Formats: sequence, C-alpha cells, structure tokens
Amino acid sequence: MSFPRTIRAFRRTEGPDPVSLVLVTDYLPLSLKPDDVLIRNHAVSLNYRDVAMLHGKYPGSPLKRGIAASDCAAEVIAIGSEVTKFAVGDRVAPIFDLNNLTGTEKVKAVLGGDIDGVLRENAIFDENVLVHLPKYLSWEEAATITCAGTTAWNALDMPGSSNSGKVALLQGKLPIIRKSKNDPLTDDKQTRTGGVSMFALQICLAAGIHPIITSSSDKKLEMARSLGPPGAVDTVNYRTHPDWENEVMRLTSGNGADIVIENVGPATIAQSLASLANKGTVSLIGFLGGFETQHQPETVVPLLMKTAKMQGIFVGSIIDQRKLCDFLEERQVDLSPIVDQIFPFTTSNDAFDYLYTAQHQSKVVIKF
Repeated sequence: MSFPRTIRAFRRTEGPDPVSLVLVTDYLPLSLKPDDVLIRNHAVSLNYRDVAMLHGKYPGSPLKRGIAASDCAAEVIAIGSEVTKFAVGDRVAPIFDLNNLTGTEKVKAVLGGDIDGVLRENAIFDENVLVHLPKYLSWEEAATITCAGTTAWNALDMPGSSNSGKVALLQGKLPIIRKSKNDPLTDDKQTRTGGVSMFALQICLAAGIHPIITSSSDKKLEMARSLGPPGAVDTVNYRTHPDWENEVMRLTSGNGADIVIENVGPATIAQSLASLANKGTVSLIGFLGGFETQHQPETVVPLLMKTAKMQGIFVGSIIDQRKLCDFLEERQVDLSPIVDQIFPFTTSNDAFDYLYTAQHQSKVVIKF
C-alpha cells in the first residue's frame, strides 16, 4: 500500500535555552510493520510542558531536536498486515506515555519529551498504543483528550464508583504566588493554565460532581457558571479572595472540597489542604508554580488531621484514556468550551508563543 514518504514536522532546536521550533522535512519508512498503524494528524493540542521545554522550565531532559507535542486527533490511513483493532478511516489518538499500558510500568516513553511527538503531518504507531476517539467530537476538541482529559479524569478519581454528590475544587488559573501572607501579590504569567481545569469542569457537570473553579477574571468565572444550570458551578475570584481557602469553606458550609486539583505545586499546597474536606484527596498534577521548596508547607499534620491523602497524577494509562473516551461518548459531553484558540500548522510557533504569554483560557490547538 502506498502512502506519503515525506512529511513536515516541527522539531526543537538544540539550544542553548531558550530553544525554538523549526519546520523540517522528515521521512516515513517504505513499508509498515505487521502491527503498525499510519495516521494522518488533523489537530494537535498544546500543554504547558511543551512550551516549558523551549524555555528551560521543564524538569527533565527532553529528546534533543525532538518533535514537539503529545496530544493529537488523527485518522487512520493505512494499517499493517496483522492489525485487528483499527481500520482505515478510524479516528484515533496515541496515549501520552507509550509504555503506560497497565499503569504499573516504570520506564516511560512520553511523546514530545522522551521520544518524538505528534507535531507532524503523519506518524506511525503500534496499534497497542492507540485509542479510538469519540465520533461526535470535532478534530480540535478530540485533540484535547490525551493529556488534559486523561489527567482530569484521574485527578477526579473518576475510575471510582461513587462520584455523584462530591465537591471538587478546580484551580483554573492561579498566577498569584505569595511567599507569606505579608508579601504583595505578584502576577507570574508562567503559572497560568486552564486546560485540565476546564476539562475537569465538563466531567464534573456530566458526572454529578459539584465543581468550584477559581480564576482572577470575573468574566471567565461568569463563563464557567454559564456552562451548567443555575447553581451548578461555584466560582472564586482569587484576586478578590487571596485567602481563597476560606471562600471554599464558606461555599461548602465548612465541609471543604472532597477533591482538590492542585496544578501549581508547593506554593499553594497549604491553601489546597486547608480547602480539603475530611477524608478528601489532593490530586497534584502540575508544576506551574515551579519546584522551589522555600514555601513548602507542612503537609503531614493537615493530612493526618483530616485523614486525607495526596496523590500524584501523571496523566494515566491507556485503560484510563479508553474509559474517558467511553464516558464522553456515552454522556455526549460538550468539549467546545475547552478549545480556546486554533492556529494553522504552519504557524505553530505563534501557537507556542500565545500559550507561553498566558493569554489563553483553556486549550491552544494547532490544525492541519
């Protein structure tokens, strides 16, 4: 079967920091292995880690000159002789970590970091690392599932069976970082994000979990409230309420949130723990506030006193991503609010710059 031999892709330069992206011509093999699936990308969704790698803010050593990005929505255009799970024309996406098939693997192979990513016109993957995408979604919406969606799914403990009636605190954008209560408020644009929280908001509304979402913008909080029926979404402006943990307690009649999605890190963990209900869970998913430990709070006592737990979330396995896609298809969850801005493939550098300057509310998507 004939298919493209040359493709366009965006690779990182070798630095020094900050590195940049350059459009290159890559080559595909002459034939497919028996278990191979050739895909044509229709959309790629960006994550903070993608721009962090360009600016020396990523806690790792990504592949030199690697192809960027991990999240895509694609169409199968050819299959190997022994492929049984997919057919030409299927809508698919690879998983974030190609080694994460059961959730117990220790060695990682993360797209766009450890290995070449998906910011390319075509790619070849083993059928065992691909997931069927919900048919009702646009390509742009479906491209947000792999990282933001699966992370939100696991952070909310959605694989569990008793989610209805829970309260979840979703850190929308938290650029305000204070070393102590006496310090002035500062706005570090590099700590803004919205994709996981917006995805989690849509999952909450579909699953019967009551969401509380934070932002510094009343306009964006109004938009978040509009996504559900009256009273379904509570909001907190953390500029108006810098001690936002007290507002969370007020909104929950002193009970606190059952789940807190913590995407900033050490700088806000103390407030997240203070927002937590007894026997609650803090899901630590991000490093947006950096890894400095100078304002690392005492965590043992709050966790002990509330009989709570803190769990690290690193996206999830192929099983998690399949369950999320099944949930989305079954509930026909509206993902249109998750797509913020769409850029053409040839202007991918503009998309990365837009994300880095923190102008986005949720996901920045690149369209082929």
